[in-house]
Amino acid sequence: MKVREHMLNLKNMNTLTPPVYTKLQLSALVILRVLIGWHFLYEGFVKLLNENWTSAGFLSESKWIFAPVFNFIVTHPAILRFVDLANTWGLIFIGLGLIVGCFARLASFSGAILLLMYYVANPPFIGFKYTAPSEGSYIIVNKNLIEMFALIVLTLFPTAIYVGMDRLIAAYRKNKTAA
Repeated sequence: MKVREHMLNLKNMNTLTPPVYTKLQLSALVILRVLIGWHFLYEGFVKLLNENWTSAGFLSESKWIFAPVFNFIVTHPAILRFVDLANTWGLIFIGLGLIVGCFARLASFSGAILLLMYYVANPPFIGFKYTAPSEGSYIIVNKNLIEMFALIVLTLFPTAIYVGMDRLIAAYRKNKTAA
């Protein structure tokens, strides 16, 4: 695709005109969307099915700029229950939205915000020690940051208008306005 066509395409992203992708680009973006959706859905169901799960341990480990906020949540059981419920169902709905491509841009953006909260709660900075084992030795960049930026890419380069329920929603809206 020519650069000029691509730039015009980016200008139209906020309209009903979907961006133009090659088959390879679309396939890669859809696969990325579904894989991240699966990860979110799985994490949500794991939390839902474990009646003993709570975010208290994760939040109490916070050591960075919002540590007082996260510690406040932990010390107030009603707020903690709400946060746990919102986290669990947020993961499930974001995962479903990404997998089936329903309100996929909203799901991508919401997932990026949720991952940002995870990152801010327990960033992989030098000097921060956590009791929970990590999956590796990270310095600044961890899986939350990487997946967050992948979701930002999916927000900026939507695919559900081609492959997903958003395609049906857009067709319905178009038919409704035409009538």
